Amino acid sequence: MFSKILIANRGEIACRVIKTARKMGIKTVAVFSDADRDAMHVAMADEAVHIGPPPAAQSYLLIDKIVDACKQTGAEAVHPGYGFLSERAAFPRALEAEGIVFIGPNPVAIDAMGDKIESKKFANAAKVSTVPGYLGVIEGPEEAVKIADDIGYPVMIKASAGGGGKGMRIAWSADEVADGFARAKSEAASSFGDDRVFIEKFITNPRHIEIQLLGDKHGNVIYLGERECSIQRRNQKVIEEAPSPLLDEATRKAMGEQSVALAKAVGYDSAGTVEFVAGQDKSFFFLEMNTRLQVEHPVTELITGIDLVEQMIRVAAGEKLSITQSDVKLKGWAVESRVYAEDPYRNFLPSTGRLVKYRAPEEGVRGDVTVRNDTGVVEGAEISMFYDPMIAKLVTHAPSRIEAIDAQAEALDEFLIDGIQPNIPFLSALMQHPRWRAGMLSTGFIAEEFPEGFSGIDLNETTTKVLASAAIAMELVRRERLDGISGRLRPASGKWRDEWVVRLGREMIPVKVPEGFAAVPLEIDVAVGEGAPVETVTSEWRPGDSLWRGMIGETEVAVQVRPASSGMLLSHGGVTTFARVMTPKIAELDALMPVKVPPDMSKFLLCPMPGLVVSIAVDEGQEVKTGEILAVVEAMKMENVLRAERDGKIGKINAKPGDSLAVDAVILEFA
Repeated sequence: MFSKILIANRGEIACRVIKTARKMGIKTVAVFSDADRDAMHVAMADEAVHIGPPPAAQSYLLIDKIVDACKQTGAEAVHPGYGFLSERAAFPRALEAEGIVFIGPNPVAIDAMGDKIESKKFANAAKVSTVPGYLGVIEGPEEAVKIADDIGYPVMIKASAGGGGKGMRIAWSADEVADGFARAKSEAASSFGDDRVFIEKFITNPRHIEIQLLGDKHGNVIYLGERECSIQRRNQKVIEEAPSPLLDEATRKAMGEQSVALAKAVGYDSAGTVEFVAGQDKSFFFLEMNTRLQVEHPVTELITGIDLVEQMIRVAAGEKLSITQSDVKLKGWAVESRVYAEDPYRNFLPSTGRLVKYRAPEEGVRGDVTVRNDTGVVEGAEISMFYDPMIAKLVTHAPSRIEAIDAQAEALDEFLIDGIQPNIPFLSALMQHPRWRAGMLSTGFIAEEFPEGFSGIDLNETTTKVLASAAIAMELVRRERLDGISGRLRPASGKWRDEWVVRLGREMIPVKVPEGFAAVPLEIDVAVGEGAPVETVTSEWRPGDSLWRGMIGETEVAVQVRPASSGMLLSHGGVTTFARVMTPKIAELDALMPVKVPPDMSKFLLCPMPGLVVSIAVDEGQEVKTGEILAVVEAMKMENVLRAERDGKIGKINAKPGDSLAVDAVILEFA
C-alpha cells in the first residue's frame, strides 16, 4: 500500500480523498494555485505544493507541475479527483514514465472510453444500445447544421472531451445549431483544451440514469447499482439520488450487465460510470462513460456501504476487489443536492465573493437518517470566479425515498450561507415539489416546472404557520430580554399582550398568544390565523442566533434568521420573506405605508455576475432587435450570452473584451 499520495485537484473532492487516505493511514499532498493558498484542502493535507496562478490552464491543468510536485514530496501515487486532468490519458502516461501510480483507470481505457466519440464506437461494437447521432469530428457550423438536419431536431451538441455540462447545447433549429456549435467549441476549448464536438439526437422527455462500476487489474468488474440524475439545469446536475425511482430489478440488471461488458471490453480497472438516457418506458441508450470518480458518488456509497475512494486506492495498489457482484446490496435511499454559488433569483447567475457565514447542518446519524456534507470551504473562504461554482454536496440517507427527501429538506433549512447567494432556496423548493416527490422525473423537469425561472415559492398554510410562529416566538424573547435590560418595557399587568399581527411579505397574519410565555427556553401557545387551533411552540433560540430551531406542535423545524430594517428576513422550505411582529394598531398603520418602487434600469445592459467579458457583439449607434446577442460574459467556466430584451439603438459601450466586471457593472447603454 502507498505511504503518500498527491491529490491533483482542489475543493470538496480533494478534501473527500484526503479523508479516506487519512482513514487508511496514508499521508497526503495537496496542490494549490494562488487563489487557493488558504483553501480547506491545503490545510487538511499533510503537505502542500504551490503550482501557479489562479486560471486552471496555468496551474491545475499542467501535467508537468503535478509531476514536479510528486517529485518534491515523494508522493508515490496521484488521485485526480474529477474534472481537470482526471480523464486525460496523457496524465497517467506522464506519471508512469516517472514511476508514479495513477489512482484511476489505465490510459488505454481512458482513450477508449473517455472520448465520447470513440466510446460510442466501442459501445456499438459491444452491442450496447446507443443514441442515433454523428460520431465524426465536425469542422464548422455549416457542416453542423447539415448533420443536424439529417438527424432531425432536436439535437444535442456535445464536447467530445466534455463533462459537467460544459461544452453542451441543445438545438431545436438550424439557427440554434450554428450558435450552439460556436459556444460549445469555445467552452470545450476553455474547459478541456479540446474543442472537438459531435452531434446526436436529443431524446425528448428523457431520464438520466448512470451505473457505477468498479474494476480491478485482475479482470474483475462489478456494478454497484444506479443513480438517477434527471434534475438538471443547462445540462448541469442539481439533484441526484440512488437508486432510481424508475427502474425495476430486471432493468437494473440489464443496464448493469451491459455496463460491465463494455468495461471488460476495454480492460477497465478502477471506479467509473456508464451513463444512459432512459425513456419513461424503461428503454435505455448509452450516452458516455466517465472514466473517473463522479461528483455524485456519495449517494452510491450510502446505499451500498462501499467507500469508492478506498477501493480506487486499493485497486491502484494492485489489490483484487474484495467485493463480488453477489455482495452488492442496495439499502435504503440517498438524495444529494449540489449547493452552488449561484443566485436562483437572477436566473442562476454565478455569485462570487467571501463566505461571511457558512454554517452547514450537523453531519452524522440521527435515528434512521444519515446526513453527510462533502465540502471544500469554511467560513471566511473566498468563492472565486476561476473555478466551478459548487460549494458543497449535501447528502441524506434514510430507509425510504420520501424519508430521504424530507431529511434533505430539513438539512437544507439548516444550511446557512451569507456573503454570496447560494441556490439553497431553489433546492428547498424542489424538495417540496409534488412532481419530484412523486418521482415523475425527466431532464426537462426544471425547464418545464420553472419556465420563467425561479422567483421563490409562495407562502402556503404550512410555511405561514411555521414562519409566523417562529417570528412571534423570537419577538417575545427579544422583548423579554429588553425588559430585563431596561426594567421598563413589561406591561403593568406583568405579562405581554395576547393579540399580535405578524407581517409576512405584504400579508398580515393575526396571531394569538393566550397564556403568556417563559422566555428561554421558550414555551408558548400560539394560534396562527383567525380561529386557528392553538399549538405549543418551544425553542432555545436567543437573540443573535442565525438559525431558529424549535418544535411547533409535534413537528421539529428550522428557520434561517437574518436582520432586516424594522424586522427580519426569514427562510424556510424554499420561502424567503420579510417578517415583522406588530400590535394590531401598528399593523393598521403599517398597511398604509407606500411601497417603494425600484428604479427603471431598462436603459442599461448590466453585467449579471462577476465575470470576464469574452466579446461585445454590437457597435455604438447600431440598431438591435429583441433576442439579438449583445455580449458574452464568462464566469466559473461557463459562457453566458446576454441578449437584447427589446428593440433599440446602442448608445454608449462601457466595456471591452478582456475586462473583468463586477455584478451590475454597466456593459452598455441604449440610446
